[in-house]
Amino acid sequence: MNTEKENILTQVRETLVELFDLEPSEVVPEAKLYEDLDIDSIDAVDLLIDLKKSTKVDLTPAQFKQVRTIQDVVDVLAELSVKA
Repeated sequence: MNTEKENILTQVRETLVELFDLEPSEVVPEAKLYEDLDIDSIDAVDLLIDLKKSTKVDLTPAQFKQVRTIQDVVDVLAELSVKA
């Protein structure tokens, strides 16, 4: 994983830990948001809003709807930050 993606993963991990009282060890790239981390659709909206603020990346609900794992979130944010 490159440095940019590692930084994004750290931000995503910190956000999830803060918002949903998860253990940092649970927030690994292969963790599934809905199944493994028990995030529901309302939580996903909160996560989307927080990530938009913390990463300054304009992530749309449609783009976020495609993500399933932490790695998917990292990949989408990395891709959008390059385009920004």
